[in-house]
Amino acid sequence: METITSFIGILGVLCLGIMSPGPSFVLVARTSVGVSRLDGLSTAIGMGIGGMVFAALTLLGLQAVLLSVPLVYVILKLIGGMYLVYLAITIWGGANQPIELKDHSYRKNTSLFRSFNRGLITQLSNPKTAIYYGSIFAALLPPDLPVSTVLILVPIIFFLEAGWYSLVALVLSSTAPRNVYLDLKSTLDRLASGIIGVLGLKLIFDAKPVSQFME
Repeated sequence: METITSFIGILGVLCLGIMSPGPSFVLVARTSVGVSRLDGLSTAIGMGIGGMVFAALTLLGLQAVLLSVPLVYVILKLIGGMYLVYLAITIWGGANQPIELKDHSYRKNTSLFRSFNRGLITQLSNPKTAIYYGSIFAALLPPDLPVSTVLILVPIIFFLEAGWYSLVALVLSSTAPRNVYLDLKSTLDRLASGIIGVLGLKLIFDAKPVSQFME
């Protein structure tokens, strides 16, 4: 039951993080607007594969560490909570910043494969992606994580990443939906910021005292 609860919580928080505007969002948006809808979708698939790679490496690494040193679980949970609070503050601070979608350089020397490759490299070269995944997994997953959960969670993360950025490509490549999103951006960012911040604080206060592991 604990694993299922953690699993649902992870998916919810990951969705909020994935949906928060950042370098990946801007890349998909600019490609969709400046090049084509298909190029935006290709970039989205690259993002999904990159996220899946990060998730798999982070899950396997965390599982090995947590099984060896239980105390690390508490420390990582605290760090994860603090990072989520920091992320919430960052998202809130950038809520009113406009997203520049037009960039004509994206039209030059572009192919579907190149768009896919750009999305993959952008995702894999962004250390914040790894930090975010690590924070979420350390904070919400039980230390005795079943291997089956890893096998299920990794492909789901691909569908979350690729699915969201595909939606971004479809919406922002159409004028009317794009204008609606840009009008609501500030509200959506602040809503995501509030939820992530509350979760971060909850994780910090719910972490077991280190003394319990010293007994």
